[in-house]
Amino acid sequence: MPLVDLAALVFFAACWLFYEQLLRLLSRNAVLNTDMTVVRAAWMREMARRESRFMDGQLLGHALNSASFFASSNLLLIAAAAGVLFGGERSFASLSSLQVIQTSTRMMFELQMAVILVVLARSLLDFIWSIRQMNYCLTIFGATPEGEDADPAMTAAFGEAGGEVLNQSLSSFNAGVRGYYFALAAAAWMFGPIAMTLATVGAVSLLVWRQRGSPSAKAIRKLRARLESQGLD
Repeated sequence: MPLVDLAALVFFAACWLFYEQLLRLLSRNAVLNTDMTVVRAAWMREMARRESRFMDGQLLGHALNSASFFASSNLLLIAAAAGVLFGGERSFASLSSLQVIQTSTRMMFELQMAVILVVLARSLLDFIWSIRQMNYCLTIFGATPEGEDADPAMTAAFGEAGGEVLNQSLSSFNAGVRGYYFALAAAAWMFGPIAMTLATVGAVSLLVWRQRGSPSAKAIRKLRARLESQGLD
């Protein structure tokens, strides 16, 4: 493998594998994912106090459908990438005939496709784990005591557990969606190592901006501050 390709691959792998650590460092100054954990915890506290939890089940069901949709789409992408990877000489000849594609050897081509496949596979596992945890959260919904005779301490414990499980579930969902950004960056390797490096930088920059600088991030940051100020009163 040429040195420039190896450098691009190492840079991509570092950004992909250590993005979570980067996000934790940035979370000291508040990022969208961290702010949302506070909002979801507030939701689960309200869920535990409500007499009717039909709306909460509907909202979680919508999130569950979204995760299932992404998981199904991911399976299709994995099947497509695997079909190209195991397509043999025909796939290599078809792609290498394009002038914009830079894949010098069949081994390089297979490595490029394998990287895409691995990124998509990890995203699929994140989506599956997210779905499992959402089902655990639905069980917590169903087991939360209702009525005037319910023990407030027990009800609060169910709300706290629901918030923790829901936050972990949607954290896995976010990781799965994030995989699409890095899968696109990996696919840019087909256009050369410089394209892959630029695509990786672009993916990380876009993700960080959405976490810290986007209008949604700023709005939720204000909401978190309001929730925390009420909690201190």
